[in-house]
Amino acid sequence: MPAAKFYHMHAARTGLLLATASLCFAIGSQAQQKMVTLVKETSANKINILVDNQPFTSFFYPDTLEKPVLNPIYAANGTVVTRGYPLNPQPGDPTDHPHHIGTWMNFENVNGLDFWNNSFAIPADKKKNYGWIKTKPDVTTKDGMPGTLTYHANWTNQQNEVLLEETTQFTFSGTDRTRIIDRQTTLKGVAPLVTFTDAKDGFLGIRLAHALEIPAKVDKKFTDDKGIVTIVKSNSDSIAS
Repeated sequence: MPAAKFYHMHAARTGLLLATASLCFAIGSQAQQKMVTLVKETSANKINILVDNQPFTSFFYPDTLEKPVLNPIYAANGTVVTRGYPLNPQPGDPTDHPHHIGTWMNFENVNGLDFWNNSFAIPADKKKNYGWIKTKPDVTTKDGMPGTLTYHANWTNQQNEVLLEETTQFTFSGTDRTRIIDRQTTLKGVAPLVTFTDAKDGFLGIRLAHALEIPAKVDKKFTDDKGIVTIVKSNSDSIAS
């Protein structure tokens, strides 16, 4: 089962915010570290991360997505622990919250812009209320034990005006029984004033596979602060447990 920890520090004088997070997918005790290999698919803006030549996860960063994500994520035994929808829908996948893709990091209210809930499902006339994280092409990788991936991105509004500059380094490691993702992110303010207003959603998110969800017995309706309604249907199967 996955475990996650997250904490952040804010240095007001420098305008920097440092966020670190760890995700661990373990099925037993520690063992010898395995080689991590990162393979670029430049045409698809995608980098595949392999542990001992077995899939671990992929880093997706096309501008057609509203943020960079890691998706899917495999446990050491090959089990996919993240939901397939919307990038690779699987039978029985719930289709609520289309902004939930693998694991990601953003925030619901930055200078009034919602980075968290932005997705293809937002109507065009409401897009102006949402932010976008656009990854620069200079993504660097290093194979090893562990392997690393570093990228730079801009947090922008819909006019491509930059609020924040992001630098993130992922460190990937694994053994016969574990998979670990360590993330360190630095956000630097570019706009004259950048405010993270207290909100419900942020910073680190992960959407687990349907089989790892707690079953919902009745339909639920969620409305965000901009009036966008999401209906989460009750489970009609016995997969989730």
